[in-house]
Amino acid sequence: MTGKYNLAAYVIGAVLAATLGLSAYLVWTALGPGGMGFSGGIVSRQIGPSIGGEFTLVNQDGKTITQADFLGKPTAIFFGYTHCPDACPTTLTDMTDRLKALGSDGDKFNVLFVSIDPERDKPALLKTYLESFDPRIVAATGTPAQVEDAERKFKVYARKVGEGDAYTYDHSTAVYMMNARGELVTLIEYQAKQDEALEKMRRALTS
Repeated sequence: MTGKYNLAAYVIGAVLAATLGLSAYLVWTALGPGGMGFSGGIVSRQIGPSIGGEFTLVNQDGKTITQADFLGKPTAIFFGYTHCPDACPTTLTDMTDRLKALGSDGDKFNVLFVSIDPERDKPALLKTYLESFDPRIVAATGTPAQVEDAERKFKVYARKVGEGDAYTYDHSTAVYMMNARGELVTLIEYQAKQDEALEKMRRALTS
């Protein structure tokens, strides 16, 4: 397949695998290469509407941001949280490497990390967290309602696990590659090969 992939088919309903002792097991599927990815969770499937849309959040500097702030350039969007032990720092490191590999074309992209943990991930913490990654990466948080609204529009799976200060999240792990109009072009799966990820990012420049 070439050009823009038809990514209208996605998985979102849930089936608990209690007999296997799993709290959940999430699988997102899409037409075209790559899937939504997962970190823990529930098996689910949906044929649904488009992915993405308007949102209102707050960035690491405490400034209100909306979808409009990211139009005009392709945007790579990833949902995670700062206390994530593996998928989130790995993905942000990968995105840092991809921006560097793109050379001057790296400036043609937005990269947005949206926290699914508004309870802990306040702007000041997000700002400190970003110091380990490319300075062009923006982080965002918001009220629980604002974060849930963004999760719903992007069909994100996020499930809190545990209580107290030690809680974690099961969550989807794919990077959403949006074009300059805010439309989903493709998905970059977790730990995708560098050449594959770069091809998908470049595709968003012309979609």
